Amino acid sequence: MRKPIIPFIISVSLILIACGNETNNQASTATASDTIAAMPTNTASEKTYDVKILDNKKDPTCGMPVTAGVSDTAQYKNKVVGFCSSECKAEFLKNPEANIAAAELVK
Repeated sequence: MRKPIIPFIISVSLILIACGNETNNQASTATASDTIAAMPTNTASEKTYDVKILDNKKDPTCGMPVTAGVSDTAQYKNKVVGFCSSECKAEFLKNPEANIAAAELVK
């Protein structure tokens, strides 16, 4: 009578061990994906601007074309001026009158 019980106990033990490993793998996978999802992404904090709203063809500080990408804007004399970086915007704001000619205003 003991012989059928031993294979049954071994089978149940193997099933429980296998299920335990699968649960741990799923838990670690869920933890990894939760961590990735919880991490902030740069695209959420970075703003992108449509070139159509800008009144300039070039960044007035460095001369880069606004079609290459705009990360910041400023309004100057009812014009929306786009900049490639916040550093360029800060430099422009120090003396906007001297830099506005380099912007190549379109409107």
